[in-house]
Amino acid sequence: RLVNFPMDGHACPLKFGSYAYPKSEMIYTWTKGPKNSVEVPEESSSLVQYDLLGHTASTDTVKSITGEYIVMTVHFHLRRKMGYFMIQTYIPCIMTVILSQVSFWINKESVPARTVFGITTVLTMTTLSISARHSLPKVSYATAMDWFIAVCFAFVFSALIEFAAVNYF
Repeated sequence: RLVNFPMDGHACPLKFGSYAYPKSEMIYTWTKGPKNSVEVPEESSSLVQYDLLGHTASTDTVKSITGEYIVMTVHFHLRRKMGYFMIQTYIPCIMTVILSQVSFWINKESVPARTVFGITTVLTMTTLSISARHSLPKVSYATAMDWFIAVCFAFVFSALIEFAAVNYF
């Protein structure tokens, strides 16, 4: 699930077992025990989008109609790196919200300047929102990044509404 995207983590399982030989014919065991048998060299644990936090190993017995089978499982625990999303989404959204607040400091008679700030920041937030959704799989629920962008958009849009209210009254 991507509810906490991009501040999420995952546990990726790697399972070893036999479908041909039941437990009575073949038993899998960890050579150094489940805690020490899996070694991940530092140079081979480099991932572009994730940090490898560690791993856990376990042995389970799976029952089926043909017998009981030993399955060894290693879960690799990963955490997503935030750098790309900070540079591409979070910092631009924060800067756009700050820019939208500048219109509060412009004289209320300077209608063109305030209009430019209001419309430009709303369009910028719309563009940032669309580009952020392209880096996600299509999911039917809101992610943490969606909520962040929605709150930023609310701040930007409220600055535009404030400008309209000041001009009207």
